[in-house]
Amino acid sequence: MGNTLKMKTEELLHEVPLRITDTTLRDAHQSLWATRMRTGDILDIIDIIDNVGYYSLEVWGGATFDVCLRFLRENPWERLRLVKARAKNTPLQMLLRGQNLVGYRNYADDVVDRFVALSCQNGVDIFRVFDALNDTRNLEAAIKAVKKHGGHAQGTLAYTISPIHTVEKYVQYAREQAALGIDSLCIKDMAGILSPIMAERLVSVLIKEVNIPIQIHCHASSGMAIAAYVEGVRAGAGAIDCAISTMAGASSQPPVETMAAIFMETNYSASLDIEALGKIAKYFKELTPQRTAAPTNLAAIDPGILVHQIPGGMISNFRSQLQMQKALDKMPEVLDEVSRVRADLGYPPLVTPTSQIVGTQAVMNIISGERYKMVPKEAKDYVKGLYGRSPAPIDKEIIKQILGDEKPIDYRPADKIEPMLPKATDGIDPVFIQNEEDILSYVLLPEPALEYFKWNALPPAERPDIPADIEMKKAKAEAADKSAKSAANGNGNWQEVEQMPPAPLVPVGSSQIRIDGIAAELIEKIDGLTVDEVVLRKGDYTISVRPLGVLPASAARQSYNGAALPPVLPPAPAALPQPAAPEPAADEKPYKRTINAPLVGTFYAAPAPGKPAFVEEGAIVEKGARVCIVEAMKLFNEIPAPVRCKIVKMLVTDGTAVDKDQPLFGIEEL
Repeated sequence: MGNTLKMKTEELLHEVPLRITDTTLRDAHQSLWATRMRTGDILDIIDIIDNVGYYSLEVWGGATFDVCLRFLRENPWERLRLVKARAKNTPLQMLLRGQNLVGYRNYADDVVDRFVALSCQNGVDIFRVFDALNDTRNLEAAIKAVKKHGGHAQGTLAYTISPIHTVEKYVQYAREQAALGIDSLCIKDMAGILSPIMAERLVSVLIKEVNIPIQIHCHASSGMAIAAYVEGVRAGAGAIDCAISTMAGASSQPPVETMAAIFMETNYSASLDIEALGKIAKYFKELTPQRTAAPTNLAAIDPGILVHQIPGGMISNFRSQLQMQKALDKMPEVLDEVSRVRADLGYPPLVTPTSQIVGTQAVMNIISGERYKMVPKEAKDYVKGLYGRSPAPIDKEIIKQILGDEKPIDYRPADKIEPMLPKATDGIDPVFIQNEEDILSYVLLPEPALEYFKWNALPPAERPDIPADIEMKKAKAEAADKSAKSAANGNGNWQEVEQMPPAPLVPVGSSQIRIDGIAAELIEKIDGLTVDEVVLRKGDYTISVRPLGVLPASAARQSYNGAALPPVLPPAPAALPQPAAPEPAADEKPYKRTINAPLVGTFYAAPAPGKPAFVEEGAIVEKGARVCIVEAMKLFNEIPAPVRCKIVKMLVTDGTAVDKDQPLFGIEEL
């Protein structure tokens, strides 16, 4: 009798086909490719995807907005418009971070309203609105704007596991969101930690207590997602998130083909075009080598996710960020530290931006060798309450250690943020602002937006290579070099040798050195290598030359011993650069001490473009005073003066990349 009743209940709950949202064009490549999918990649396949029969296509939001500007040099608004123009059959969906929108902090309510309005106008139909802390106060303005401008408002439960995140707690969050007028509710399992048992239990309670359509979003990281979907749907969830098989699994979503096959045997089949799915899978299989430098060696199943809970959207970026900090070997220590930092900060769910805050703080703790010695501005703001209410109270000792004498706030963070749009473009050249969308891009992400505006303003022939192409070329070269050395070491032909420090460049006259023969000989002797540059050394003399006809990949070349290297342009002779001025001896420098970069990142002398620098040469600063910012891992790390001192010399140009331990300022201790 009980089984019969359960089956009848399931039939009533599923009188309509199961709805599947495809995440391939947003979350899947954010999880697997560090968000490097190009607009052209999407347009080449969107016509087929649009005819599969999906409930919706997640194509925008999350990290895509930032990465379009920062790494791909694309206009994210134009991407949305182009996709909407081609996708005539399927609603478009975006991931909206509540009051954070697509940025990493809270913005004023006027920005929230205009961003949502323009998103609707440009093509977004469904807004999945979430807050990293499940603080309903941070959802109010966004959900109100979505309803006002005609979008579908989907509320979200950011799912996590902790001593305080109980079923009762999630029901409380759901009721609060229902009171705001949401149209549906998503259980957002960003790390892949939702078990099948909890999926059934949570969906069943939500159906009973809230009576709102339920959708489930899981990552496949722990291996439980497929089973969680099955149990969640059987309990009453009407929609699930999937990715095409060649972009699924690991830290992405479960494969759509698998889920469609499972539910095909039920009376709520998804009824998708299987032939179209095959074409899409083949397309992304062939595209993957162009968007990933080398196999990531990520395990298909990572049981460690159940401990550290780092979400699928962050794990690929997390590895590259650690590698950038030259600390990839410390990954196990950092993952352990993530769990400790998360507990210290009141068990926030690890989803943007709290995943970046917790993850970066963990990296800082390990790199510095002392917990909370370096604290990014965003981590301080979190503890202060500027991101919202922490799920559990933060220990007073931790608050004291991070904030000092400052006190946390107890109101909705956006309540004290003045309207931002009236002065949004102060300090920026009006030539860069073409429309209202540009204003919003600049307000949300000033530095990446300005970089994109400047790049886009150049004639196409003069634009430097985009950062994504530069990093891809570098990564592929490093992977090939590592593979070649590994193979050579295996047969005993080569051995790893200690790299010699570069000697200074010296002028060698005006004659162009021809090395065509040398290059050809090397290529012939070392099968599989392409030689595009040869460094010749003898004693203190070093010459860096290229074969005639070989051009640098980018107009902007790297510096060498501090002197910029001009491109070698064949066939006309080109004079080599003069040697850089030698670094003064220690006793000849006008300063005896330096303030160094604590990590790899980008140096900013001012808080924002057009704003005064934190310090000028000649200024007297107190110990602990902020002297600059080093942006790393999407967070702004304020660098303090180690002692009371005089700023004798700024050693780095504003907006340039810096290495770990690179001197930023020459100072005189007072």
